Amino acid sequence: MNFISMDFETANHEKHSAVSIAIAVVRDNKIVDEFYSLIKPETYFSSRNTAVHGIEKSDVTNAPKFPEVWAKISPLFTEDKLVVAHNASFDNSVLKGTLAYYNIEEPHYMLLDTVRTSRKLFPKFENHKLNTVAQNLGISLNHHHNALDDAVAAANILIYQQTHFGDEPLKYFIKQK
Repeated sequence: MNFISMDFETANHEKHSAVSIAIAVVRDNKIVDEFYSLIKPETYFSSRNTAVHGIEKSDVTNAPKFPEVWAKISPLFTEDKLVVAHNASFDNSVLKGTLAYYNIEEPHYMLLDTVRTSRKLFPKFENHKLNTVAQNLGISLNHHHNALDDAVAAANILIYQQTHFGDEPLKYFIKQK
């Protein structure tokens, strides 16, 4: 299976407040590339969000703004590409909100949420948070809420699901228009 897994961390509750993004590129069920970048948002930092991910305003002072990062990663978001995230509604809303904020056209791609597939395939788990699913499946997640570690864990969750359940997880993708 070929796909990318993405994860965002945000400065606050606003959908255009991305402070970091990570992507894990999967080819033939193996992670073959990783991308991580801090992002300088044009908004304030919430102490609540900083407490979750540890990224402070001073950490992104010299970071690129989102359009610079998007120029590097946008080729990964096309109609024929599967994009995966754990709690995809959040990450997808951050992507859409940030694109809208900068008046960048939204791409079309297929989206799959590993929370949703995990609920279907592992209904007896205590919950379906990223760290819980990863732990139950024996997937390493050393720094939860670090965008790269989270993107890699989500990729490994789908790889696990596909390896053990075949194409069953793919029944749950959504086309983004």
